[in-house]
Parts: sequence; structure tokens; C-alpha cells
Amino acid sequence: MNTVTQITFIVALLLSIVIPFGSFLLSSKNKAKDQKKRYKLTLATNVFFFFSTMLLASIVMLSSTPAFAATEETAAAGSAVGLGYLAAGLAVGLSCVGGGIAVSSAASAALGAISEDSSLLGKSLIYVGLAEGVCLYGLIISFMILGRL
Repeated sequence: MNTVTQITFIVALLLSIVIPFGSFLLSSKNKAKDQKKRYKLTLATNVFFFFSTMLLASIVMLSSTPAFAATEETAAAGSAVGLGYLAAGLAVGLSCVGGGIAVSSAASAALGAISEDSSLLGKSLIYVGLAEGVCLYGLIISFMILGRL
């Protein structure tokens, strides 16, 4: 990968992080209607920049060819290793997103139940721990994928 594509990728990554948070923080905070509109704008901006960054990363990753590729076997092995790293990253990333969604709903329900009856603490911790286990399963799968490379 040459320097220009690296700089382009870094700039796109920084913009995909800065712009959604900036649009969320700079929008008006006064009324409930404005707040609902602000949430929709922030969600749309996050989705747009996430998918555009993923598209740019895919183009940069798939367009670069190894300079030392003497045969087709080394080029095929290079792309297989790259796809293995991509699979390991997706396994961790998607499992952590799912685990985060599960923990958010389980933890909020657990806090509501504990506020009414404090004897439910042990049961609610088990449910929150089960939701966090999804992330660990993704991490284990990524280690298994990386071990095969």
C-alpha cells in the first residue's frame, strides 16, 4: 500500500469518527422535537460514514497487490490470509455489538428489578453475564480462525 492510500484511509477513518459526534454535539438541545430530530440525524450520519468507511477499506484492501507475487499460489495465499484476518475481525466486532445490545437491555431491566427487590441481584447478574458471554464466544472463534492461518 502506498503512502497516498494510507493517508486517504486514515483521513476517512478520522472523518468517520469526528463528523457523527460533531453533528450530535452541535445540534440544538432545547426541545423534545429537536432532540428526536437530532437522534435521527446522528443515526443517519453514523450509518452513512460507517458504510462509506467499510467500502473505502474494502477497496483499499482488495485493490492492493503484493509486489513480490511471483506465482498465482502466493497471490491466492495472500488473499486467503487477508480474508482470514477479515473474518476474525468480523467475528469479534459483530459478537461485541450483539453482546453490547444484549447487555444494555439486560442491565437496564436488572437495575429496575433490583430497585424493587434487592434479593434479585444474583439472578440478574447471571443474565447480564450470559449476555457478555456472547462477546467471549466471538473472541474464541477469532482465535480459532487466526490459529488456522
